[in-house]
Amino acid sequence: MKEIRAIVRPNRLDRLREALRTIPNFPGVTVFRAEGFTAPAAVAKRTVKEELTDFTPKLMVCVLADDGMVETIRQAIIGSCSTGQIGDGIVWTVDIGDPARIRDGTPL
Repeated sequence: MKEIRAIVRPNRLDRLREALRTIPNFPGVTVFRAEGFTAPAAVAKRTVKEELTDFTPKLMVCVLADDGMVETIRQAIIGSCSTGQIGDGIVWTVDIGDPARIRDGTPL
């Protein structure tokens, strides 16, 4: 089992939600508010003040899924959240060990 995480633009959430809902047996998603900034080397030179205060609103999206669904979910995230601009975000996966439902302790 894997966790797919992504940092995305908030204005792409509706598109992402629709893309994820089209995936058969999609397990669900959790969304967190986040703030961040693009790597300084990727943008034009700025003042020190701009460097320290340019945090922009982002969302962190987390999905727990079987290994066989990972690439489908990753592609849905990339396809629905890409604008082709710096700051679109990043997606990655993390191995998950022994997840269980809190409700009844059943393994996922």
